[in-house]
Amino acid sequence: MGNIQLYKYNATFYSVKQESSSYFADEFLESELDNDHVAWLNFHGIEDTESIEQLCHKLGIDKLTIESIHKQVRRPKVEEYSKYMSFHVMSALPKELGNPFLHQDQISFLMGENYLISFQDKPSDHFPDVRDRIEKGRGKIRAKGSDFLMFRMLEAIIDNYFEVLEEISSQIETIDAQLHLTQDKSILASIELEKRKLIELRKIAQPMRDVTNQLENSESPFIQSSNRHYFRSLRSSCMSVLEEIDANKQILEGMANLYYAAQGQRMNEIMRVLTVVSSIFIPLTFIVGIYGVNFEHMPELKYTYGYYSVIAFMFALSIGLVVLFIKRGWIKK
Repeated sequence: MGNIQLYKYNATFYSVKQESSSYFADEFLESELDNDHVAWLNFHGIEDTESIEQLCHKLGIDKLTIESIHKQVRRPKVEEYSKYMSFHVMSALPKELGNPFLHQDQISFLMGENYLISFQDKPSDHFPDVRDRIEKGRGKIRAKGSDFLMFRMLEAIIDNYFEVLEEISSQIETIDAQLHLTQDKSILASIELEKRKLIELRKIAQPMRDVTNQLENSESPFIQSSNRHYFRSLRSSCMSVLEEIDANKQILEGMANLYYAAQGQRMNEIMRVLTVVSSIFIPLTFIVGIYGVNFEHMPELKYTYGYYSVIAFMFALSIGLVVLFIKRGWIKK
């Protein structure tokens, strides 16, 4: 068994086959394609470059399109040809175990009249709902063509964006709770990490919005006019993702500002305590300094109770300053 999966279906049946990429490179056209059903061939990984090129050549795929499958393409553009159309999008899944960042995967699509081929850059399960719909006959998918299948797959990718946003929102709630309980420096690092994930997700979702807009306005014969409104709904979903990303970024920026404000307030409290302590001891230091000079004729030095009088005055001065600071609100009662 291989890691390449083929679904064939129409309104009355479906079949699933898993084989190696070399098998489908040899057999896909001759035995798998006909006008009575839709064929969806999904590659979980694109390491077998030779088999992918062989398959694409048999389907009449342009050389530039084949090359783009094996490199990161950020330009959101739908390429239309006489026999097929192609484009690339980036998927996102919640973080993997041990990796704090997003799990990203480039997915390339080749769609012809009765087939759809998807190339996943990494082995990841992005389309369990699509497979379930085909296997159980849920919805319209088995009664529609390859363009509706492509809509469902893009919808699944956008749903993954929302899952990532839900996880980030959950992390934001956790950070918010910690922010009000502790001033640990790790909170700021957590805020910056979530902001970085949102920036990455925006770089992924914005090209997807442009692709869905191009598909909605495409005049390609491979997209039926009755199905164009589905791609309009995808564009609206992408807009919702982008709006939620911006909203979460604002929340994180507000939390970062709150963290810095709390740190500033804490520093102000420290400076206030130091200022109060200094204000009390500065006059005492002045008095001690006066009586510490080595003048010979100081009348106070001859008084029997001079020492006790100065000490009493210093205590009275300190207590008076403390009372004054309390009345002014500089020291809490």
